[in-house]
Amino acid sequence: MPDFTDSLKPAAPDGPAILAKERHQSNVPVNQLAEYLFSGHDFLKRQQRILRVLANDKLFEKKKQQNLSRPERYQLGLARAKQLRRFADQYQWDGEDLNMAQYLCDDVSPYMVHYSMFITTIREQGDENQRSYWLPKIEAMEVIGCYAQTELGHGSNVRGIECEARWCPQQKEFVLHSPTLTASKWWNGTMGRTANYAIVVAHLLVPKSPDSSDYADHGPHPFVVQIRDMKTHKPLPGIAVGDIGPKYGYAPMDNGYMLFDHVRVPHSAMLSRYSWVDPNTCTYSKPANPAVVYGSLTAVRASIIMHARLIMARAVTVAVRYTCVRRQFQDRDSKDQDAPELSVLDYPTVQIRILPLLATMFALHYTGAAMQSLYESTRAKIDQGDFSKLAVLHAQSSGLKSLCTELAANSIETCRRALGGHGFGGGSGLIQLNNDYLSKPTVEGDNWMITQQTASYLIKRMAAAVAAKGESQDEVEAACREWLRTRRSGGGSPLRIFDDNKQIVEAFSRRSRYVTHQAYIQREVKKRSWNSMLIQLRKVSHAESQSILVSNFYDALQQSDAELQPGVRIHLQKLFKLFALYTMEQEARDFPKALAVSDEDLDLLPETIQTLMADIRPHAVRLVDAWSIPDYLLDSALGRYDGKVYEDLFNRAHRLNPLNDITFNPYYQSEEIVMGQGNDELKKIMAKL
Repeated sequence: MPDFTDSLKPAAPDGPAILAKERHQSNVPVNQLAEYLFSGHDFLKRQQRILRVLANDKLFEKKKQQNLSRPERYQLGLARAKQLRRFADQYQWDGEDLNMAQYLCDDVSPYMVHYSMFITTIREQGDENQRSYWLPKIEAMEVIGCYAQTELGHGSNVRGIECEARWCPQQKEFVLHSPTLTASKWWNGTMGRTANYAIVVAHLLVPKSPDSSDYADHGPHPFVVQIRDMKTHKPLPGIAVGDIGPKYGYAPMDNGYMLFDHVRVPHSAMLSRYSWVDPNTCTYSKPANPAVVYGSLTAVRASIIMHARLIMARAVTVAVRYTCVRRQFQDRDSKDQDAPELSVLDYPTVQIRILPLLATMFALHYTGAAMQSLYESTRAKIDQGDFSKLAVLHAQSSGLKSLCTELAANSIETCRRALGGHGFGGGSGLIQLNNDYLSKPTVEGDNWMITQQTASYLIKRMAAAVAAKGESQDEVEAACREWLRTRRSGGGSPLRIFDDNKQIVEAFSRRSRYVTHQAYIQREVKKRSWNSMLIQLRKVSHAESQSILVSNFYDALQQSDAELQPGVRIHLQKLFKLFALYTMEQEARDFPKALAVSDEDLDLLPETIQTLMADIRPHAVRLVDAWSIPDYLLDSALGRYDGKVYEDLFNRAHRLNPLNDITFNPYYQSEEIVMGQGNDELKKIMAKL
């Protein structure tokens, strides 16, 4: 029977015509900007190459996956993870290819922690013999690993974990034990059903001598532990391990729990690159710098910052394209009664929610690249025994992880709300993106907690600057000393932020030094308790992180014309100003107190921001196009490149929704749910309760 809806078209102007007009009116050189943003690692060519493989495989089709149950999503996720690895063998993919495939698949892989924390920890904290033994097995996927640190009772406070590894000098083994229920490992990804090995972080307990019953606690250390049989995949004796159940997002990921009952592991299980227990004397050798133990975590935090800009870019791409296509109401001041409705993005109340986010994702891009570079250079120095940059890496990665994931997570919800009613539907492409990304402000260090690490470092550097003994230890202390000299000589006059972009950078730096100094006074001079300062310390961390974002954005725009073509630069300069001035307005109270910006200039910010948004608005579609996010990844009716918003929304509802394939019995007098099935379907559902 013919379906009369097949011939219906959206009212004019339709989405394709609107987006074509949007692209025609802008002079943003999309291809040049895309190459500029993604020139590293052949990102764009790699994306096209890998996308062709995934798009032609039924296993990676996304049309109906929102309708699957949680157990089905794990099974699908595992099947996809296996297929990606088979593709890697078949097409001889390198690590970057596999990462690209996982990015495009957009389904968190049950292998994710194996590829990240597990292999990174062994590579960074294992000694030479351990690396040569484990790494080939890991890369061949004979060993599939997870990282078991967080526990039921402790997360951010690593020293508070309860799992213990007690050295037994008689048997020359460690005994892993969970003495309480709250010592259960918890939340650890890849562990619930997938991994056969784990990096287990446990308190190292060593007797003070081979004959002593008095044990010394040397704090948390990592151990490589087999947790499942290599043939049956069943848990080994003395180990209780499984999946923790449904979560906000990450449906395919088997976040797990694990308890140990006096499980013995060999001396070689302890990763010993930086610390070691002599099996004969029970002598413990500690790391030269204890912070290296958290090197894997620092690596993940650095990558999280880089990832945040891609998450934000997806949400903003959907929001920009749809709010151009979507039309609501005529201009109230128009004299033409037949005037067309305005695109939603023409309303300043929508622009103020979306366009600063468009600018922010560029800011995150430059700082993500800078953090990756800092991590790699610091890692190289550590390998040579130089730990001088480790403190600044740890401080910056902590503060930026907190701020950037907060910005990215909030951006998804802000964009969703700006989409109106359709933003609440499955066709938005934001449901899984939002649910999955909601973990990021919590994992790898709670966003409120880890700002203490950044603030502590900054206060120490300010204290050193006040003491002014010898040469500055690093660039942060040097900046603090310079700020103190300026302050002692009168504090300097407010900066002219509308005359020179460099003055904007200096304003953020001056404000960061000011709030750091205020915290220094409270803590070091007035001896205020740490706990009572936590809210202030978060501001210290965010002020420094915002200063870094602004500074890195500005520095990137100082490249030569050969590196950054003028046609691209002019648009990026406006985005820089919008990001910096919008951020400044949100934190306006601090800037005049820091003698960074005058009250008069702060009063001009709202009008300046609105002017910048009006300048950027005609180019918004081409600016998001440059991020080159394929429709396959967006999986969004609202954000699709061709603008066929309403056709896609209707197709998903009318033709692809499996609920519409079933005829139901709605009458309460009958227990039948599916027409003609009796109560069989109800019994199946009740059996699952």
